[in-house]
Amino acid sequence: MNLARVSSLFVRGTALLALGLHMAHAAHAALPTVSTPVREAAPPSAVGGAGLLQAGFGMAAVVGLIFLCAWLARRFGLQRLGGGQAVKVVSTAMVGPRERVVVVEVAGQWLVLGVTGSQVNTLHTLPAQATPAAVTPMSPQNPMGLFAQKLRDSLAGKARTAP
Repeated sequence: MNLARVSSLFVRGTALLALGLHMAHAAHAALPTVSTPVREAAPPSAVGGAGLLQAGFGMAAVVGLIFLCAWLARRFGLQRLGGGQAVKVVSTAMVGPRERVVVVEVAGQWLVLGVTGSQVNTLHTLPAQATPAAVTPMSPQNPMGLFAQKLRDSLAGKARTAP
């Protein structure tokens, strides 16, 4: 889920909350009232440093929670929950500070695209193929895949020697 979508969902949720509060206020206003004895008005209290500090911490917590949700959405790929995507990114490589080459799969075809800050150009078209072994995360050519395989082998060896 991209940041624009997360912020859009946040705005919608906030609008729904405001609508619900407005409806609750309207329902409360329609209730019969009971008169209360008139008291002298209390002198207005000055807002102290503790109140400002508490409000500041509350605001910082809400902003932090928004950023945490956006980071989690990006980290765990919540945009992939949509299923049945027409375009799938197969691979990407940076070739400059704002330029990259992206391979996408569309309808059984791989499109090699040159992407810059202002345009997208088709560089080549290929028939879709299985993802090369060098690209998969668990392949022995990948250093992380090699480490994972060695760790798996060492744990399997310890499991066999354990009584």
